[in-house]
Amino acid sequence: MKCPYCEYHDSKVVDSRPTDEGQAIRRRRECIRCAKRFTTYERVEEIPKLVVKRDGNREVYNRNKLFNGILKSCEKRPISISTIEEIVDDIERTLYNSMEKEITSVEIGEMVMNRLKDIDEVAYVRFASVYRRFKDSNSFMQELKKILDEGNN
Repeated sequence: MKCPYCEYHDSKVVDSRPTDEGQAIRRRRECIRCAKRFTTYERVEEIPKLVVKRDGNREVYNRNKLFNGILKSCEKRPISISTIEEIVDDIERTLYNSMEKEITSVEIGEMVMNRLKDIDEVAYVRFASVYRRFKDSNSFMQELKKILDEGNN
């Protein structure tokens, strides 16, 4: 670490402690050459994920947007907040474990629908109706028929 006083490239760590609820480490350092002390912070480098929207625009992935979309489809259903958080955590893990810097909103929507289908069919249909942009009652009925056919198999 370069000393901010004399610009020497070597220092020793005098003290380390976690900060920001364990999200960073604060290090007190001492320059080997001038013996002055300074503080550095070490944190995990987070590479932002970009979501490619249907119209081609890109925006930074937003956990709250995902959470709120799922929450809205689960309104008045017997689905706990902790279950919704688990869904979001699972999807985030998948996103960040992939080495891709960009993901389409279509892929995220499919992940949500796959998880909701196993938890609550009504929440699934609600989410699908917005996500798939059902144009009329026929497209809505086709989705319901798929669910019923899968339940009979």
